[in-house]
Amino acid sequence: MATQLYDLTVPVFLRGFQSMSAFLAKGEAFAAEKGLDPAELVNARLIEDMAPLTSQVQRASDSAKLAMVRIGGVENVPMPDEEASFADLQARIAKTVAFLNTVPREAIDGKEDAPVEIKLPNRTLNFTGSAYVLGFVLPNFYFHVTTAYALLRHKGVPIGKMDYLGGS
Repeated sequence: MATQLYDLTVPVFLRGFQSMSAFLAKGEAFAAEKGLDPAELVNARLIEDMAPLTSQVQRASDSAKLAMVRIGGVENVPMPDEEASFADLQARIAKTVAFLNTVPREAIDGKEDAPVEIKLPNRTLNFTGSAYVLGFVLPNFYFHVTTAYALLRHKGVPIGKMDYLGGS
């Protein structure tokens, strides 16, 4: 039996957001325990020209949402990028998870060969549904989840690989 596109997306995103939510909670608790301004973590960057933690959560959210929109033709849920606190980031994750839970399997499955077009300012990217998921969406999603994890870890938050994998 072939792998269904839904199984490669929605459950994967849900697990990633569960892990991200848990390590953000540990980041918030760490800030409180150490007497740090939570904004120091929420606005953390590894280098000046890098997007902060807030943007990493936003981009992971957008990656998951837009995959469903582009492949499944479901209506997007606009989420302005206004998050500025751990509570805001948790709300963004919760809203994204709620959206993902409304996506019907039949909107995604069977779209492996469907065309997906992404218009960028300087060019257009064209994919099939499966190439889009496997070569663009999942790498992009994991890049932002991993970067969010790395930013918190870099700031001293006591999280490890099992936090990232969702095992603790």
